[in-house]
Amino acid sequence: MVRSVRVATLLLAGMAAASLSGCQKTDSTDDTLKVDDFVVSTTTPSVATADGPGTGKTYRIVRGVTLSSASTKVQQASGGIVNPPTGGDVEHYEYVSSASSNKISAVGGAITQTFEVWYDLPSLRREALVTLTLNFTDDSSSPKTFTKTVNVQVAP
Repeated sequence: MVRSVRVATLLLAGMAAASLSGCQKTDSTDDTLKVDDFVVSTTTPSVATADGPGTGKTYRIVRGVTLSSASTKVQQASGGIVNPPTGGDVEHYEYVSSASSNKISAVGGAITQTFEVWYDLPSLRREALVTLTLNFTDDSSSPKTFTKTVNVQVAP
């Protein structure tokens, strides 16, 4: 039986405070950026429910960024732990996503991205782990790319 789950992602630009000892020159090509320096995620509720809309994920972005790509993967799970299919069985899934924009140009700006996922698992259960992968490019003078991976647990 095909199941569906809907996850909304809100990307919001915010301000970050930095002390002098923690300052980073943002336009240096030598800097190593950690995705969590730019994107902070929260989940409410912590587990989504199949066959209904989720309340989504929220991110705080500390400088202008462009969302360059987004993808989804569905894996069957039990108790929140991925259980790969055995033998020749495979998970089948499709998804569509839509976004209000791909650019967060200023602090306080926001975009919303919604993923609608349909899946059929060899276990014939609803419980799954949906992994969203978001790729960004920042607006520094030497643009850097970074990836944020978000796991959304789907309840049985």
